[in-house]
Amino acid sequence: MIVVSDTSAITSLIKIGRVDLLRQIFGQVLIPSAVLAELEVAHMDLPVWVHKRPVRDRSLVLELSQDLDWGESEAIALAIETGADFLLIDEKLGRLEAIERGIEIIGVLGVAVVAKNRGLIDSVGIFIAHLKGQASFRLSADLEMRILRDAGEA
Repeated sequence: MIVVSDTSAITSLIKIGRVDLLRQIFGQVLIPSAVLAELEVAHMDLPVWVHKRPVRDRSLVLELSQDLDWGESEAIALAIETGADFLLIDEKLGRLEAIERGIEIIGVLGVAVVAKNRGLIDSVGIFIAHLKGQASFRLSADLEMRILRDAGEA
């Protein structure tokens, strides 16, 4: 399975001490150079299963960067280049762009639901509480309720 990630999901999971879920669910995660640079600002030691892969299509990155930041732009371009099964991304504009380009997306909340379904975490509600408290993760009450319903907790 090929999974490409933007910065925020990895950062959020590092902040709550659960970045291991990505390895347990996906095995390895690919990140483009811009995402690596963003991650290294706050996280010097990334897991060995996070692999940097440069993006070849710089013109696509430039096109995407008109509306998105460099990390999102490179992550979307890398997902296209690698034929990724999933793009791990949480930012609204980046998600919309990826969907428009036919990329299957998953966010950190989707990771939580998968993790619960696989018995890797006990509660999505507690997971969300950690994200909100330790990673300053923001989500609407409606989205939180939908995720909890998906996880069988509401």
